[in-house]
Amino acid sequence: MKSEPIRNPKSEIRNPLTASRLARATGLPVYTVRHYTLIGLLRPVRNSTNNYQFYQPTDAARLKFIVAAKNLGFTLAEITQILDKAEHGESPCPSVRRIIVRHIEENRRKIRELQKMQKKMENALADWSLLEDAMPNGTSVCHLIESVAADPA
Repeated sequence: MKSEPIRNPKSEIRNPLTASRLARATGLPVYTVRHYTLIGLLRPVRNSTNNYQFYQPTDAARLKFIVAAKNLGFTLAEITQILDKAEHGESPCPSVRRIIVRHIEENRRKIRELQKMQKKMENALADWSLLEDAMPNGTSVCHLIESVAADPA
């Protein structure tokens, strides 16, 4: 999504913020503010006299929401959908619940895969304690890894 000018008159914004002031106010890097603007999560007002983009103080709260959602594992695309629903007068809560359930299931799957990998690594290390170090010989690079590769488990 591309950022687009919404309103123009300077009188419309009270206490306008530049990207750097908004970044300082929220503790985020200015490039994060600019990136969120570029993808449409933030929509600053463009000043017609100098072409600067100004943010409203409410954008600080919006950024804090975005950070909180990201910290819960929501993607920027999902956050965009949540904000769109809210802006159209719909409750995003049912979607938020569905998304978080999907993320929890995916995390559980990843944890199972990581546990399998951890067990495989621990078994390999235990097996390697019985093997001597060896030099590469033209057909073998590291017989430790190759011993695991030969094992179908």
